[in-house]
Amino acid sequence: MRPLEEARAEVLEAVSPLGSETVPLAEAEGRILAEDVIAPGDVPPFPNSAMDGFAVIAADVRSVPVRLRVIEDVPAGSVATRTVTPGTAIKIMTGAPMPPGADAVVKVEVTRQPDPDTVEILESVEPGAAVRPAGGDIAAGSVVLEAGRALGPVELGLLATAGVGRPKVGRRPRVALMATGDELRPAEVAELEPGQIRDSNRPLLRGLIHEAGGEVVDLGIVADDETALTAALSRAATEADAIVTSGGVSMGEYDLIKRVLSARGTVDFWQVAMQPAKPFAFGHIESVPLFGLPGNPVSVMVAFEQFARPALLKMQGARRLFRPRVVVPMGETIDTDPRKVVFVRVALHRDGNRLVARSSGGQSSNVLSALGAADGLAVVPVGTGRVEAGEAVEVELFRHPSAEFGR
Repeated sequence: MRPLEEARAEVLEAVSPLGSETVPLAEAEGRILAEDVIAPGDVPPFPNSAMDGFAVIAADVRSVPVRLRVIEDVPAGSVATRTVTPGTAIKIMTGAPMPPGADAVVKVEVTRQPDPDTVEILESVEPGAAVRPAGGDIAAGSVVLEAGRALGPVELGLLATAGVGRPKVGRRPRVALMATGDELRPAEVAELEPGQIRDSNRPLLRGLIHEAGGEVVDLGIVADDETALTAALSRAATEADAIVTSGGVSMGEYDLIKRVLSARGTVDFWQVAMQPAKPFAFGHIESVPLFGLPGNPVSVMVAFEQFARPALLKMQGARRLFRPRVVVPMGETIDTDPRKVVFVRVALHRDGNRLVARSSGGQSSNVLSALGAADGLAVVPVGTGRVEAGEAVEVELFRHPSAEFGR
């Protein structure tokens, strides 16, 4: 068996970024930034009020209460036309530019206005109070976002703040997807004949590919027929940047796809020291990288997560290729194969003020329901064998568990 890290390193070494394109900001969510974004100017571009209140000279309000003359009203989007001088104040709204002469803002909650032209200040302030300085958020010339960053809602807001309306992002890989097996039928088929099963792998993989930023070219279910398999692979090599197959890579004598893959390109069939998903194929069909995943659905997901997902992200220029991991105690004792890295489906639960991981169900590679109940995969390293209750494990998260913390 090949060590997991060695196999994964070989896969990642074999793929390269696909290049970049510019897209409208409204279409950039989920994309990977292809170049550093440098702030063209300060954010905010001018000193402004952090709250609704009155712009004053701090020295005027050291002894309170004190009355000041209100000389102007400045809402957000407006600029003061007058200068604050001793004994005066300007009414100001959050975000409005600081008027000339003022060095602090008194929040409206600690003032009284007996008439529109007078304000009584009830609380003293220091210079700079409630004033946002120019460049206090982002300084001109600084790096707003680095290349390789995934663009989520916060990143889109930062790009807008920096005036980037068309960011340069990594090109999405087109991924040809196919499931093999005469026994497979799509979900839309109402009745199954004896020996037939529903194809859960393609819907699962479509979602995983989309989540990893890829565009799916769905080739459907391909029969165990040399002509059909050859035609599907030819189409995949022509239309896609990567190929993902499920089924037909194990040691079984009926795995026709192994023969077809070997005839069409350079593909290696590995036995990786991991559980589930020990059988895995990787290589190229006419220079297009191919990921040959096992047939059982849990093995499909685990193999995709460890090999295909980081490769697809690298093809888009991403810096972070792997899921986040957290270290938590196991809530029960589990036994695993010490010869392999074992991925245990777990759900995270609250135990007092801490989180603990517990098995989410049966751990056989065909038990998809346990994957549906899981928050992530506990990663048990080679050589461990047994993890005692209370012992710390790393959990690779594929779902945020916060919504389920009540369980």
